[in-house]
Amino acid sequence: MPSSTLHSRLNVRSLAPTAGSGRASAARCRHRRGSAGGRLTWLIPVAMTTAGLGIALTGVGQTYWLMWLAAALSGLGVAAYHPEAARMARVVSGGSHVGMSWFSVGGNVGFALAPVLVTPIIAAGGLSLTPLLVVPALFGAAITTWAVRSRGAVAVTRGRSEGTDDWPSFLRLSLIMICRSIVFVGLGTFIALYAGQRVGGGTTTGGVALFILFAAGALGTLLGGRLATRYGRIRTLRTSYAVAVPAIACLVFVPGPAFFLFLAATAIVMSIPFSLHVTLGQDFLPGRVGTAGGMTLGLAVSIGGVATPLLGTIAEHTSLRLALSTLIALVLCSTLIGYALNEPA
Repeated sequence: MPSSTLHSRLNVRSLAPTAGSGRASAARCRHRRGSAGGRLTWLIPVAMTTAGLGIALTGVGQTYWLMWLAAALSGLGVAAYHPEAARMARVVSGGSHVGMSWFSVGGNVGFALAPVLVTPIIAAGGLSLTPLLVVPALFGAAITTWAVRSRGAVAVTRGRSEGTDDWPSFLRLSLIMICRSIVFVGLGTFIALYAGQRVGGGTTTGGVALFILFAAGALGTLLGGRLATRYGRIRTLRTSYAVAVPAIACLVFVPGPAFFLFLAATAIVMSIPFSLHVTLGQDFLPGRVGTAGGMTLGLAVSIGGVATPLLGTIAEHTSLRLALSTLIALVLCSTLIGYALNEPA
């Protein structure tokens, strides 16, 4: 989407709904797939291909509505992938926090590599070369097809956990994830543009900022599983969000090259709880693991897209700096709500 802004006539305000279309469609579809429970392993490679196809089509028409529809198609593929994939990851890892962090970090690595792959392609040929971006999706679909066939029988025989569903705790966790989603999606949507404003360098600086955001996020996700194993999930979650408040404040307001340092710090502490949200959600709803996985991952990467148009509007009428400063309050809310959570019984 930042590349679309730089290589088409989209502005900041129109960028936000375009990015949000994929995430909003993901939110709706992911909840339905999660509720379906979990014998849809064939859907994993199909959904990955669909997501990649949507990305590949974003630059074909180079018009706002065609780009919006392509983003929505990609969002549907992303949404269909996660519930069943999260259920299988939990089963294969035996419920390990570290195992789930490795599953979660795959997405972070993909986000980190995306600007590295996309930036030179778009710089070389513009948006007309976006169809090449379907190749990684096809490669990933081939790998997941093999994985599903080798592990599918295990996942089917070990599908459903027993226990009492704790909906109040799950809803409080959902509020935390909504706040985090708005923050991380907001950064992912606008940080490339903001980096160009603060540091200069145009597309290259934006690509570097996105790489740091998602690469550091991958590191934070891996740390989250290990910290949770040692100190407990709730304690790790509370501490991470508490540290994130000053980190994101410094990212927005401290001038100079330190921008990249605070960007990395923000990405790490905001990503430490990422996989913990998934395992906590599944443990709060042990009788509905598929639903919990679908909703937690849906809230993690989808709901924030609904809020990005508002951030874009604020940026358009005031400044991008003021728009991003509103994210500080959301991180603070996540910190405070975290003290209303306890480890699942």
